[in-house]
Amino acid sequence: MFDLNTLVLFSTASFLLALAPGPDNIFVLTQSALKGRLVGIIVTLGLCTGLIIHTSAVAFGIAALFQASALAFTLLKFLGAAYLLYLAYGAFRAGASTFTAEEGKEIRLSRFYLRGIIMNVTNPKVSIFFIAFLPQFAHPEKGALPLQLIMLGTLFIIVTLIVFGAISLLAGVIGAWFRQSPKAQRVLNMTAGAVLAGLALKLATASK
Repeated sequence: MFDLNTLVLFSTASFLLALAPGPDNIFVLTQSALKGRLVGIIVTLGLCTGLIIHTSAVAFGIAALFQASALAFTLLKFLGAAYLLYLAYGAFRAGASTFTAEEGKEIRLSRFYLRGIIMNVTNPKVSIFFIAFLPQFAHPEKGALPLQLIMLGTLFIIVTLIVFGAISLLAGVIGAWFRQSPKAQRVLNMTAGAVLAGLALKLATASK
């Protein structure tokens, strides 16, 4: 369905876009440094689950609503910003963490997975980005458009999983040092809170 040149071009573009600083990879970076590489990978899985939802929405035309309706875009935008502020508030209030891998693992990991999904799904710019990006590589003469868009979205998710997974591993190594120092961890929590608050402001003031 796709020729090799198209796949290489799309994969390269997806790789560069995944590396570009944004709410998702910054959240992965801060959570990996604060909580460890496993949490970063779980957040990444949650974010990629959100991308599955966006891919399906674009493929079947649902996301076009957010491009056409200013009200829908605004409501989802402020919902996402509010959630980021909630996370920022939690980071500002957090002290040095006493969490260990053996303590409450299932509940905490599921919570971070859910956070990743919510962060991604409530960002309307992801839907609009998919609407603008994916169709550039799909052509009606090469087959059913929904199937092409799903295939492209799946490839984008795989690339994102690899890039964000690498960010999780690297940040987790750096974060291991921070977790040995309560003072350094408090500084990192405050930094994470400031970053999340900044991302919330950026999302709240975003336009189509």
